[in-house]
Amino acid sequence: MVNIRNTVSLFLFVVTFSSLTISQATESSGKAKVMTLGVFHFNFPNLDAQKIDDKDKIDVLEEKHQKEIAKITDALKEFMPTCIVIEVQPASQKRIDSLYKAYRLGKHTLGRSEIEQLGFRIANDLKIEKLECVDTWGKLYENLEYLSSDTSSRAKAFEHYYFNNPDTIYKKKKKGISLSTASGITDNLLYLNDPQTIKESLGSYLIGHFKYEEKEGDYTGVDFETGRWFNRNLRIFRNIQKITKSSSDRILIIYGAGHLNILNYLFESSPEYELVGSESFLRKAK
Repeated sequence: MVNIRNTVSLFLFVVTFSSLTISQATESSGKAKVMTLGVFHFNFPNLDAQKIDDKDKIDVLEEKHQKEIAKITDALKEFMPTCIVIEVQPASQKRIDSLYKAYRLGKHTLGRSEIEQLGFRIANDLKIEKLECVDTWGKLYENLEYLSSDTSSRAKAFEHYYFNNPDTIYKKKKKGISLSTASGITDNLLYLNDPQTIKESLGSYLIGHFKYEEKEGDYTGVDFETGRWFNRNLRIFRNIQKITKSSSDRILIIYGAGHLNILNYLFESSPEYELVGSESFLRKAK
């Protein structure tokens, strides 16, 4: 006769063990949530190839824009980030830490940059101890290091092609980049974070100078973009991996919108992260 007590005990053991195994598997397969917020640079440093005309610049410190920013930060806080990533190189981490600490103590007035206007505000309200600096540059192949020289005739030839190539006809004026007071900050952020806008923005890296060849068949332009753009964003992604602590992290990334055409793809493809769109949050700020 089968011992019923032993059978029941074995059954309970199997159920308990199975439950623990499923629980552990679920926990180990969890993904850290990431929300990328593509922005224009609030202080308009104009360091990118595409410059913002003075007529399109706005002063984010004006009262009407401060009210708009307050609504944006309130909406973004609903994501409940546990970590905020900003477009600053790790070498400047101590400077950012010092500024943020001073702001929290009421000894620093927020500057114009999105790092302070958005990052500092959200981090302070949610009692996040620091903002993570993860920015970096790409690395050119050794045979293209001459492009970093301002005096090299080879570099000047590439620069001339960069700005005067036949593909400029494809670079149509983008809709929605006017930062005039008529459109406002929220509308522009909604445009910049629209999936179609992000997808199309990668196109400019695949034409023009991308086709440049110093000598036929040497892929000069391809190798240049590989190092300048693709390598740079892969390195940024790696830096974000380094500061990710667990699958329970909720990471808000405040970055120049141009980077999203690579970063979003990487987060969507990664087994470690779940990408959360910022559009629905931004619409709440309207």
